[in-house]
Amino acid sequence: MDLDLSKFSWEYLSKPLFHVGTHHISFLSIVVCLLIVFSFFTASRWIERIVGRALSRTSVESGVGHSLSRLSRYAMMGIGLVVALDAVGISLSSLATVGAVFMVGIGFGLQNVTQNFISGLIILIERPIKAGDLVQVQGVTGKVVGIGLRSTIVETRDEVSVIVPNAQFISEQVVNESHSSEKMRLCVEVGAAYGTDPNLVERALLEAARDHPKILSSPLPQVQFSSFGASSLDFKLFIWTRDIWGGDFILSDLRFAIEAKFREHSVIIPFPQRDLHIKTGSLPS
Repeated sequence: MDLDLSKFSWEYLSKPLFHVGTHHISFLSIVVCLLIVFSFFTASRWIERIVGRALSRTSVESGVGHSLSRLSRYAMMGIGLVVALDAVGISLSSLATVGAVFMVGIGFGLQNVTQNFISGLIILIERPIKAGDLVQVQGVTGKVVGIGLRSTIVETRDEVSVIVPNAQFISEQVVNESHSSEKMRLCVEVGAAYGTDPNLVERALLEAARDHPKILSSPLPQVQFSSFGASSLDFKLFIWTRDIWGGDFILSDLRFAIEAKFREHSVIIPFPQRDLHIKTGSLPS
């Protein structure tokens, strides 16, 4: 059976399939539009990688670099959509009717999608959170690993990914433990028996802090004589670290080191003691 290839001429491909206002949309224009969109979307990923790598070589914070690279990707995608629509003869002014219909759809069921979309843009521009931050939201504590236009991915210490709508970071209270800087202060509380020289306790605590490789020397570790407890002299050791994600393990290492230093300096960690008085006597008859 012979195929008549003449039917697949440019005239046939350019034949209008439907109309958008005064513009004719053909099969060929749809193919061109899809190719342009695909090209720009692919280029947007390359732009994001290039911008991210370029910013990583500068003094810009990693979270800021992530936001800027992600915004450059979305900008490229937006340009691609505009170019694709212009290629098929549809200008932005021609989309007024479609936009009106879209707004009606938002009113009936896309409020949350739009709210999360706008919140995502606010997060990327204003940066109340950024990639790498340690946050607490809706009872979940984890590290921000990705910020999208609709949702943000927070990874817990159990390597569980929690997808949080962007609107929650804008409309609700969020604890960001690394918002102002990339370092965080940690505290270890410990007690020493009454009669112990407080200066000796301070020296032992500072020695334990100085021996840990992940504890910063600036700001310096500090010891606070916090109170006279019921059965001990209470102290607090404050340290700073850049390993925000590993803070719990640093505190554990410090407790091991403090216990060893206390044994070395003969400092006793007391435990609560109670006196029990038993009265004996004859029962009433």
